[in-house]
Amino acid sequence: MGVPTLRQVVLDTTDPRGLAEFYRQLLGFAYRPGDEVPEPDEDWLVLRGPDGVRQMAFQRVDELAETTWPSADVPQQMHLDLTVPSFVELQVQHERALQLGARLRLDRSEDPDEPLRVYADPSGHLFCIFVS
Repeated sequence: MGVPTLRQVVLDTTDPRGLAEFYRQLLGFAYRPGDEVPEPDEDWLVLRGPDGVRQMAFQRVDELAETTWPSADVPQQMHLDLTVPSFVELQVQHERALQLGARLRLDRSEDPDEPLRVYADPSGHLFCIFVS
């Protein structure tokens, strides 16, 4: 008996190109062929990893309520976990994420067991960067 294959993670956003560009730069991904050139009113974009495998897609929505996490008013529903090998790299990626437009939501970088930071991307989706 087989199992389904995860094709990609799809994020809703009011700005598919802007959010795709944020993750393209943050994660070193590339657009799938045909998605490189911006088009008017584009509503779906796909990013591939260095190995060419689909990783993320971005779908236009008219409105998107940003999570209020850690408050439960608007739950996070899902988030992305990103890892780095060292505390020094955590610091480097922290600066990169902020420069690309991420907003810091929680800083546990001094946690001796699992240094981490939680960010909101430009559309408000949460992602963590932690040492693993």
